[in-house]
Order: sequence, then C-alpha cells, then structure tokens
Amino acid sequence: MPSDIRCFIEKTETEDILTSPLRYRHQWELVLGNISKGNVCVVGDAFHPMAPDLGQGGCCSLEDGIVLGRYLAQAFCKKGESEEQYKEIEASLRKYAKERRWRSIDISVTSYVLGLLLQGDLKLVAHVRDKVLPHFLAELLLKKSDFDCGKLNTSD
Repeated sequence: MPSDIRCFIEKTETEDILTSPLRYRHQWELVLGNISKGNVCVVGDAFHPMAPDLGQGGCCSLEDGIVLGRYLAQAFCKKGESEEQYKEIEASLRKYAKERRWRSIDISVTSYVLGLLLQGDLKLVAHVRDKVLPHFLAELLLKKSDFDCGKLNTSD
C-alpha cells in the first residue's frame, strides 16, 4: 500500500468513518410497489438493491439504463405538443417498469438465496453449499447474466 494512503488511514479517527450496513429489502416491495409514477421512475440500486452474492447488481443497473434509454428514445422521437410528449414519456416509463420488474425480482431473490447458502453454517446448508451448489453455480451465473436488453436505436 502506498505510504500516503497508509498515512491517511492511520490518521483517520474511528468516529469519522461512516458505514451503512447491508439491508435486505423484501421482494414484495418490488412486486407491489410503484416503480414509476407520472414522469418519474426509479432505476439502478434505488430500484433493485441486492446483496453482492450473485455479482449482478451493477449489470442490472446497466440493463436498466439501456432499457430505459430505449423506451425514452421512442417517446422523444415522436413529435407533438408538450402535453402529448409528457404522456408518451409517462407511458414509456410504465413500459420500462413492466419489463424490468420481474427480471429484477428474479436476480434479487436468487442473490439472496445464494447468499444464504454461501454464508449458512447449519450442517445441511453447508452440505448443499459444499457438495451440490458447485455443480450448478456456473450454469446459474451464466443463465442469470444472459439478458438481451434490445437494441438502442439512435435514429428514427
């Protein structure tokens, strides 16, 4: 570690370090909650915070950006009055929310269950983790990361 970084760390008082614990958010919040309302929607970690056990959180955020951009591009390509364009944007956000909701739930739940298995210390959980899970983990990770966001057209 470079000496200037080590010095910075050594001189930092413990009470000056801010931490935030990981918090599990129940999936029914995704299932039942509003993802979009009017011309506002949530994306990325605000939409689908998840434990790091599957390694897909950042990927899902990138997927969100592409899907959202695709729908908004369609809305902005249509000409019309500001009221009509507002309605197009609102409809685009609803389409985005509908498309992304179940993908996000799938990834979040899988990440949570995988975390339970990887961190569990009960004998049965440890047996599944050590003897059964490795045979399925690579395939599971490949399947979860294989998502087609669609094409982001830049012209009409």
